[in-house]
Amino acid sequence: MSTTTAADSLPLPSLFVSHGSPMLAVEPGRTGPLLAGIGATLPRPRGIVVVSPHWETFTPRVGNQAKPRVIHDFGGFPQALYELDYPAPGAPALAEHVAQRLRDGGLPAHTDGGWGLDHGAWVPLRYLYPQADVPVIQLSLQSQQPPAYHFQVGQLLAPLAREGILLVGSGSFTHNLRELRRNDADSGDAPHTLQFLQWFLDRMQAGDRDALFGYRTTAPHAVRNHPSDEHLLTLFFAMGAADDWTQLVHLDSGSTYHSLRMDAFAFGTGSRLLAKQPVAA
Repeated sequence: MSTTTAADSLPLPSLFVSHGSPMLAVEPGRTGPLLAGIGATLPRPRGIVVVSPHWETFTPRVGNQAKPRVIHDFGGFPQALYELDYPAPGAPALAEHVAQRLRDGGLPAHTDGGWGLDHGAWVPLRYLYPQADVPVIQLSLQSQQPPAYHFQVGQLLAPLAREGILLVGSGSFTHNLRELRRNDADSGDAPHTLQFLQWFLDRMQAGDRDALFGYRTTAPHAVRNHPSDEHLLTLFFAMGAADDWTQLVHLDSGSTYHSLRMDAFAFGTGSRLLAKQPVAA
């Protein structure tokens, strides 16, 4: 773990990470080492704000528990998954700070003590910060809203990076559960997921934010890769949370179960922290 503090020079980048299946918690594949490398490379954050598609509310809610409970929000998986914990502390003061920033931006945000950390949050965090010693709060997702809205939410929170807060959107770069090869985690890349990824990389390189916002009508195989788009909306949150989203690092950890791309992205001037040295994958 880096001993450098987040406030030393560059702001922390914002992150989009793919959590894929809950089985990631016990099947690290390429993604687990990649996430561990990110956590070891970045300056240590003072706190983490994570958005997951598994807490959906109509208006923004910010978890304010002093000790967030771990939610095993899935069924039919091996018993080992239900025994895992992530006892990170919460950050009630940070939660109120986040809610106030959103309110100042015109969003009806409130703190909320009734949720915790669902698997979209705690599964990747177990790799990023395995000691569970960085305070974490979870922010809910408004899945009925378009990409531009989630970009705006990220923009409202972007200044927190200069305060040493790591802003994370957790989702899945592709997420069609009907096409999973459930008994073959290492079955390789589905061609339509690679075409979708390449389109995003091209549009990102071009800085074409409007095309990205309209991806569902213009990207190849968009609806096939995301029958519903809640698992990709967190990418737009991470983009908006950067000081300059066009400065980015793509971290490729391939696919799992054939149809789940597990890509990660770091956005902002701080993304160069991950470009300086190789991140394990």
